[in-house]
Amino acid sequence: MRYCNEQAFRSQFEFLKRQFLQDGGLPFTDVLSRETVEQALDTIEFAWNERIYTPLVTLWVFLGQVLSADHSCRNAVARLVVHRVSQGLSACSSRTGAYCQARKRLPEQFFSTIARMVATKLEDQANKEWLWKGRHVYMFDGTTTLMPDTKENAEAFPLAFNQQGGVGLPLARVGAIFSLSCGVILDLKIAKYAGKGQGELTLLHKMLDLFTAGDVLLADALMCNFRVLFSFQRRGVDVVTRLNKAHRKADFRCGKRLGKEDHLVKWRKPARRRGLDRDLYNSMPEYITVREARVRIDHPGFRTKSMVIVTTLLDPMEYTKQDLANLYRERWNNELDLRTIKSVMQMECLRGKTPELVHKEIWTHVLAYNLIRTIMAQAAAKSSMLPRTISFKGTLQTLEAFQPAIAIVGHDRSMKTKLYQQLLDAIVLHRVADRPNRFEPRRHKRRHKHYVPLAVPRQEAKLQILKGLTKN
Repeated sequence: MRYCNEQAFRSQFEFLKRQFLQDGGLPFTDVLSRETVEQALDTIEFAWNERIYTPLVTLWVFLGQVLSADHSCRNAVARLVVHRVSQGLSACSSRTGAYCQARKRLPEQFFSTIARMVATKLEDQANKEWLWKGRHVYMFDGTTTLMPDTKENAEAFPLAFNQQGGVGLPLARVGAIFSLSCGVILDLKIAKYAGKGQGELTLLHKMLDLFTAGDVLLADALMCNFRVLFSFQRRGVDVVTRLNKAHRKADFRCGKRLGKEDHLVKWRKPARRRGLDRDLYNSMPEYITVREARVRIDHPGFRTKSMVIVTTLLDPMEYTKQDLANLYRERWNNELDLRTIKSVMQMECLRGKTPELVHKEIWTHVLAYNLIRTIMAQAAAKSSMLPRTISFKGTLQTLEAFQPAIAIVGHDRSMKTKLYQQLLDAIVLHRVADRPNRFEPRRHKRRHKHYVPLAVPRQEAKLQILKGLTKN
């Protein structure tokens, strides 16, 4: 990596820190340090010339874009113009062409590397009180995201199998691993919505290297199969999931009894490979031992819900049925995290017009999400609280409210440090209740506009409208 001006790089980094309400010596500096950014640039071996849109400035402008209300390039560039004028520099062009070209030059690996490094550092520094029985618990789940209907996006991310060509929007599948302790996204994979090798199970197996011995995977019933349990057990990673009733039934009359509706049972290897790699299938043992336990979860105002937990945590003395039930209830946080990054941070519908830019935009959303989670973790540690008890949206609103005050303080480090401590105290006031059993009907409450759904490609629909106008 080469720099044309090392001093300019340092200045730009200080600018990046200030935009995140930080200054030298504050805790956030340890997470997104200059060394972290330099390491990311070194990893991708990226060389850049001195220009307005250096990698650091481009990163900040992109972060500002995904955190803004309208997600527009024009608004992001306008913020850069204001900054340069406030620093006594000449105003750069308000046109978005140079910024878009700078985003295009930076490889996807630059954004993904920084996002992963921020998340990993925070997870490694998590307080022991945030862990489950002293162990790191990771949650996996998948979701989808839409993007503009361009030719390039449509080719890379085809429509859903039940969607008529040219009618719907390109759809991407995203599989992410979240931390239960502090909520950061440690890794993420992007794939097509449909097709062989594009499902959530495949995305999970692509991220196996993230897990180390002693970790725990918390997942839904889709992950309850022989391959997943064996793959993680072989790495020394335990799995807690829910029995998939579509593929298997629990018979507590069999196996080694551990307690009431709690037993150890041997699962036999599938008789057919069903898309598994031949070498992987042949390496699997004929049997694996798993634990099945029926737990009951109380829903206030509803009947007690019963489910069968499947896990590789075999010791009933160390991991009781109630421990398993309480842990699986925490999987609700995974649904909240997905809702947060899709709805609160508006990642549900992206703006990138090319597949490459779509990937970068997703990773920039993840980086912004992890940075906010970092500030939440710092606030929780200061007040001896759990990060999961703090509202993400409340934190985001508090950050936006404090930004003018931070700007007024200027370069006074003592005042900025004092203000930052007040910021952390204000963040912990936004509490969220423990509501793992909450559910909502998937129905629209508001009556939508009476537009007839598009049944033919847009260009064809336009021609039909023009034809009708011509007749009239």
